[in-house]
Amino acid sequence: MDHSLLSILSLLVSLFVYSCICSPLEDQQRDKITSLPGQPVNVEFNQYSGYVTVNQQAGRALFYWLVEAPTSRSPESRPLVLWLNGGPGCSSVAYGAAEEIGPFRIRPDGKTLYFNPYAWNKLANLLFLESPAGVGFSYSNTSSDLYTAGDQRTAEDAYTFLVNWFERFPQYKYRDFYIAGESYAGHYVPQLSQVVYQKNKGIKNPVINFKGFLVGNAVTDDYHDFVGTFEYWWTHGLISDSTYQTLRVTCDFESSTHPSVECIKALMLAELEQGNIDPYSIFTQPCNNTAALRHNLRGHYPWMSRAYDPCTERYSKVYFNHPEVQKALHANVTGIPYPWKTCSDIVGDYWADSPLSMLPIYKELIAAGLRIWVYSGDTDAVVPVTATRYSIDALKLPTIINWYPWYDNGKVSIFTDNKMLEATYFGETVGQRRFYGWDLAYFLVMLPYSSVYGNDDNQY
Repeated sequence: MDHSLLSILSLLVSLFVYSCICSPLEDQQRDKITSLPGQPVNVEFNQYSGYVTVNQQAGRALFYWLVEAPTSRSPESRPLVLWLNGGPGCSSVAYGAAEEIGPFRIRPDGKTLYFNPYAWNKLANLLFLESPAGVGFSYSNTSSDLYTAGDQRTAEDAYTFLVNWFERFPQYKYRDFYIAGESYAGHYVPQLSQVVYQKNKGIKNPVINFKGFLVGNAVTDDYHDFVGTFEYWWTHGLISDSTYQTLRVTCDFESSTHPSVECIKALMLAELEQGNIDPYSIFTQPCNNTAALRHNLRGHYPWMSRAYDPCTERYSKVYFNHPEVQKALHANVTGIPYPWKTCSDIVGDYWADSPLSMLPIYKELIAAGLRIWVYSGDTDAVVPVTATRYSIDALKLPTIINWYPWYDNGKVSIFTDNKMLEATYFGETVGQRRFYGWDLAYFLVMLPYSSVYGNDDNQY
């Protein structure tokens, strides 16, 4: 072989190696958001969004939005937090990012944004994931995937997403990593946590440096969720004595997957008796006819409405359907033939598998020494604090620190106790709704600060 041919081969090999090394960073730069339409001035943090393929054969790709900590807060030293919303079938961009813990809120005009002063990215780098395929901008080229989604595939695809995403963002490899979410993500979060933990077993220095998870008002255990929810409705005067007794008799507390006809009738009666209230914040005025927006009773957890806050949800539907917004987010690149929605009815209504309880996973991860924070707003009637307390109690964990008030500016804001020391926390907010709106924005910062950074003081 002559010298010139060797030189050419050497050059080709070098180019191949160079392309392999550079392609993840090039993909990262392609995903960088220059600016979002209507965003405020002086944005001091980097944002990235785009797609990560999780199944080549089926053509499944999940959409993510990364919001880093402000440059003034040293994002390179901050942990990474993956946020998942529930449903099943609801968008983490619509709710987690735009209504709950993200850096921006959407104004009523559906065109302009303003800063969320209590965004979690002040303390961590936030990774919002629309999961599973068929939710939000996430898609599949195999249409049947939308009708066969379930817990197991959602966890598997989310793990594949993480593996591929860390290749695209190598600067986050070995960084402290947490998984967080609420509502039906009470399944997603521990299930994905279990997969990550098991994949990391035996690896001294894992790329995904998983430290623990946080869940709020989380669907946890069918039996305790049923018992706790019906009890909450009754003790808070939302339903009659007779309806409460009917629910207890007709609904199978062991499983919410296929409620009986009698149970569905009782649930409909309970909804009628509750009237036009905001079920996520029972003591505040609803935006409009909340009852008309409740989810139908065909899917899992039939007492759960998938429309969190009808006022703010309306703004996100307008904003994220703007073509210029989708272009800025590198979203809808395949031209999905339907408008972006906050929740996918198809995915939610045809949910395939949903284990009865997450408690066995809790036990496994607690024994492994992972940090877990379970928190619950006490005016949420959808996945109420009573359900959470019954589920946690079923774990039979020893109490290390007794129940005590947690003060915010001299006022009692949270009651909490510490079980198993740095393994499991339980927090109940006082006079607050689920962790959605402005009224709990402060705690959205306080809770992860205490969990991620180990601050157990009762004064923030």
